[in-house]
Amino acid sequence: MASAELRDSLEKFVKFARNLKGDEKSEAQPFLDHLFRAFRHEGVIEAGATYEFRIAKKPGSAQLELITGETVKAKGVKKFADLLWPERVLIEMKSRGVNLEKCYDQIFEYWTHIVPKRPPYVFLCNLAGFRPYVSGARNESHFAFAPLKIYHAEEENQG
Repeated sequence: MASAELRDSLEKFVKFARNLKGDEKSEAQPFLDHLFRAFRHEGVIEAGATYEFRIAKKPGSAQLELITGETVKAKGVKKFADLLWPERVLIEMKSRGVNLEKCYDQIFEYWTHIVPKRPPYVFLCNLAGFRPYVSGARNESHFAFAPLKIYHAEEENQG
């Protein structure tokens, strides 16, 4: 895809994203589908990604057990990642305004339990900005941080 074509496609996506109310439950999947289309995929499903990917709970996993006092109890509920594109990317969506830094533990837990097709890229997104993480080549449990944001017109005018 030519860089001008990609830029135009991404600008259309940003225009779409700016007009969303910012509600995770009702807008996350259309947001993600438009994002995939901006990168010239036919859509999320057509690209081979899965919405609401079930994260397996493994008995005995310390990361998935609740420690209460001296007893250990399995949580027993399934978790769902908003989007998994196996061996490519994991995306967890939040509503606009949610502090993505506070969601790191959740996305890291999901990422550590996607085996064997763990993706090298992870994104937290609050329908206004992204926090991308890349698994380290030497230490897969470490993510490097690099910010990327979709600015709203009001924010652009303020600074």
